Amino acid sequence: MLNHRLKSRDSGLSSRRAFLRGTAAAGGALVIGLHLAPKGARAAGGPDLSKAPAKPNAFVRIAADDTVTVVIKHLDMGQGNTTGLATIVAEELDADWAQMRAVFAPADASLYNNLAFGPIQGTGGSTAVANSWIQLRKAGAAARAMLVAAAAQDWKVPAGEITIEKGVLRHASGKESRFGALAAKAAVQAIPENPTLKDPSAFRLIGTRLPRLDSAAKTDGSAQYALDVRRPGQLTALVARAPRFGATLKSVDDKAAKAVPGVVQVVRIPSGVAVVAKDTWSAMKGREALALTWDDAGAERQSTESQQAAYKAMADKPGLVASKSGDAAGAIKGAAKVLEAEFSFPYLAHAPMEPLNATIERAADGSYDIYAGSQFQTIEQAVAAGILGTTADKVRITTLWAGGSFGRRATASADYIAEAAAILKATGEKAPIHLVWTREDDITGGYYRPAAYHRIRAGLDAKGAITGWEHRIVGKSIIIGTALEAMMVKDGVDATTVEGASDTPYALPAYRFEVHNAREGVPVLWWRSVGHSHTAQAMEVFIDELAHAAGQDPVAYRLGLLRQAPRLSAALTLAAEKSGWSAREQKPGRGYGVAAHESFGSYVAMVADVTAEAGKVKVNRIVAAVDVGVAVNPDIIRAQVEGAVGFALSSVLRNKITFKDGEVQEKNFDAYEPTRMSEMPKVEVHIVPSAAAPTGIGEPGVPVLGPAISNAVFAATGQRLRSLPLDLTALRGV
Repeated sequence: MLNHRLKSRDSGLSSRRAFLRGTAAAGGALVIGLHLAPKGARAAGGPDLSKAPAKPNAFVRIAADDTVTVVIKHLDMGQGNTTGLATIVAEELDADWAQMRAVFAPADASLYNNLAFGPIQGTGGSTAVANSWIQLRKAGAAARAMLVAAAAQDWKVPAGEITIEKGVLRHASGKESRFGALAAKAAVQAIPENPTLKDPSAFRLIGTRLPRLDSAAKTDGSAQYALDVRRPGQLTALVARAPRFGATLKSVDDKAAKAVPGVVQVVRIPSGVAVVAKDTWSAMKGREALALTWDDAGAERQSTESQQAAYKAMADKPGLVASKSGDAAGAIKGAAKVLEAEFSFPYLAHAPMEPLNATIERAADGSYDIYAGSQFQTIEQAVAAGILGTTADKVRITTLWAGGSFGRRATASADYIAEAAAILKATGEKAPIHLVWTREDDITGGYYRPAAYHRIRAGLDAKGAITGWEHRIVGKSIIIGTALEAMMVKDGVDATTVEGASDTPYALPAYRFEVHNAREGVPVLWWRSVGHSHTAQAMEVFIDELAHAAGQDPVAYRLGLLRQAPRLSAALTLAAEKSGWSAREQKPGRGYGVAAHESFGSYVAMVADVTAEAGKVKVNRIVAAVDVGVAVNPDIIRAQVEGAVGFALSSVLRNKITFKDGEVQEKNFDAYEPTRMSEMPKVEVHIVPSAAAPTGIGEPGVPVLGPAISNAVFAATGQRLRSLPLDLTALRGV
């Protein structure tokens, strides 16, 4: 049964490659790609396509069997963008949802670049729907126009008299046809350069609840993840890496490892020593048998305590100015009341359910194939090509489903792809190599959410209004030192460190935001919601403190500061209304907290209902309101907010990555524990109606959870727990 399943999956890869072959041709013209019959065959009643020039469509393909396949340029890591993007095409095409399909695009930045990133194909920043919105609407509208033109020509009627509903073209004369029957003739129609887009009032699918395209395959196990790949003759590789970041390999004794049954080779690569075996278990046992000596001369040796102390010392001095207005120091000096607060944040691991892995093999012509949950295809192609001594166009990437990522697969160094390529090269390129990271490799392997420290001072006048705000942030830059620095760092300030703070929507009369770029040797990377994951906590908890110091309701206080932020105000108002904020009961041990934040162009507000007692916090209910512009798939939006709560809750209550003498202390889910089902609160998600262009929701639900819970804990206990994860020991006396 297992062998049969693996063979079937391998066959699926071949079919996918055949389906996508040729998509780089014709400059990405929006025409209907056809996959009708063997070469030389003639579609019934249609032109001889074997003699027509190849015109593959970059995004939409309509087949003779009536299916409409949308080529998805973004990785789907569980967020549902395959369904969302297909919905956009189906709407403009007036297709029936049952005929819609989705397939991941090949790695080709000339056709599939992320419009938010520039000439790079990649997924991140909650940009999938946002940057494909108009692009895919035009693709669907163009395909629709070509189908109508084909029908008009065939039926000898004016195109304006033809209607389409649920995948069927009709004319008042009684003539009708489904897409598949017209696909061949539509393929040779002129491509409209500026097809007419629907008025939103005519939307039939957008804004409705549609079944996800991936649900059935993920339920019956037919969906193929990178971890499922089995190529002919494939070997499995695990890598022994240094226990401290920055250490180098001094010596290796691999005799015992080579003696392990199933081990084929032991090879050195830049990141460590790879054990290549016939299966994963043999590779694991072989790795355990290695005798390794590491040189720690250049290694990171700090412990968590010393690193945090260093951050606090840095915050004692002025930093780089991220943004400023007016004389914040002078305004605070003359205030009736001055409040100060500090916030600490640990490193966080991404810990996706499917650990990093990729398969790489060399083709007979000297080109290469990579199979992975690829998030930055263009960078991965270039990195692999550089290691293998070839050009990027000789590296094909088959993107597969990814079991989560939260940013981990999107590295500027393409680290795990680089390892796979290095192993293949070191083994002599004799067999496909499937590189697998274990859970321990993943959690101790670096590229964490940066640790951060915030120090804030603010002044209030006699009426409780803010007079001035000073804010210093210390953290290691994600961008400085990478190939992205020239594009994303200005005057030494990495926007991903200060986003959500230095660009606050709150109307502060005078402010000054500064940043210190820490330089420790721990690799860091964007983690779900990036800088917002800590700036929202600092901003929203401190705003809450100011509201209480001013003797004002936290919601009303925020609304007074959001006069120039109507969309965030609307989300906050809706969340408060739906949660019953004005009628809430304040009881000892039971509290309600609120937070509102903008990130990635989306606006999210949450109200948390918590019980806090005897050193424990139980989150009972979360009420969220979100404004993401046009709600393409409301059910997926709700699911993403629910998922954000589940993802972030463990980092609010307990999770952190700590170091002792430079070594990571957390190894697996016993010490870095995901949110359990029993901990999951009831989550209600309300969508603010909007006609604005859609924005992302994959990340914006994360930042607001922590401060909403923190503020609720204060309401329940009177104790301010500012830092994350919450220090529940402070509640033992409650």
